[in-house]
Amino acid sequence: MTEPLLKVRDLTQHFRMSRTFTVKAVNGVSFDIYPGETYGLVGESGSGKTTIGRSIIRLYNPTAGSVVFEGKEITGKLDRETEKMLREDMQMIFQDPMSSLNPRKKVGDIIGEGLDIHHRYASSAERDNAISEMLSKVGLSPAHAERYPHQFSGGQRQRVGIARALVMNPKLIIADECISALDVSIQAQVVNLMKDIQDSTGCAYLFIAHDLSMVKYISDRIGVLHLGYMVETGTTEEIFANPVHPYTKSLLSAVPIPNPEVEKRRKSIAYDYKTSGIDYTKGTEHPLEGTHSVLCTDEELARWTA
Repeated sequence: MTEPLLKVRDLTQHFRMSRTFTVKAVNGVSFDIYPGETYGLVGESGSGKTTIGRSIIRLYNPTAGSVVFEGKEITGKLDRETEKMLREDMQMIFQDPMSSLNPRKKVGDIIGEGLDIHHRYASSAERDNAISEMLSKVGLSPAHAERYPHQFSGGQRQRVGIARALVMNPKLIIADECISALDVSIQAQVVNLMKDIQDSTGCAYLFIAHDLSMVKYISDRIGVLHLGYMVETGTTEEIFANPVHPYTKSLLSAVPIPNPEVEKRRKSIAYDYKTSGIDYTKGTEHPLEGTHSVLCTDEELARWTA
C-alpha cells in the first residue's frame, strides 16, 4: 500500500460560544486517505462531518491534532509555499450548489477563478480552452460559460461546482454532501460523473454524506461519525457486512430496501446514546480484521463480538 495522501490524527475542533459554553464539534478523529481512493464519511446531521472537511481544508483552524497532506503538516500557521500547495492540490465541492456560486459572476469566471489566482495560463485563449474543456468534461456546453448560476438547474449548478474544483487538477477533493440537494435521478448522474472523473484523473475523494446507499456505491473505505467521534471505520464490505458498533448497526438498519415484501419485514434498530451506557470519552480504537476498527472499551468489545 502506498503512503497516504492525507493523514488525520486526533483532529479536534471546538467552537467557543461564550465564557461558559463550548461546542465540541469534533473530538480526536483519525483516518487516512490514499491516492486515488474514495473515503466515505457518514453520520447523522450534527455529527461533525462537514466540520471535519472544513477543518482539513483550513476553512476552520483546528483546535488540536495533526493533518498531514502530501507529506506536509497543514495545521497551525502555514508558510506561503505550503498554503499555495494546499490551495492548488485540495479543493472542495460544497453542499448547496446555489449559495456556493457567486450570482454576479458568469460561470466561466467562476470556474476560472482558481486559474486566475494561481496564474495557471499563459494567455486568455489558454484560459478559455481550459474552462471549455472542463465544462465539456462535466457534461455542460462550453457556451454555458456566458451564463449566470440562476440560469441553471440544481444538477447543472452542482456540475459547475465540480468543474470549479476540478479545473485546478487537485489530488484531493472534499465533497461535502454534494448530492443531498439534488433529485434522486440527478444524484446518480453526478455520482457516476465523479467516478468517471476519478478514473481519468486519479484524484482522491473525501465523500461526506448521510445517504448510505450512495456511500456504499462510491466509497472504498468508510468512517462512521457520531457526536464528533469516529465510532467505526473499515472497508465498505467490512462496514456493511459486519458492523460492530451499535450506532453503525442502527444506521444500516434504517436503509430502505427496494423490495416491498422484504421492506415490510425490515426492523429498524433503535440507538440512543444517553441510555446506551456507552461513554465515547473512555473508549479506545480496537483493531479488528483488516482495516476494520471500532471505538469502544474492552468490555464493550467483548459484549458486542460475543
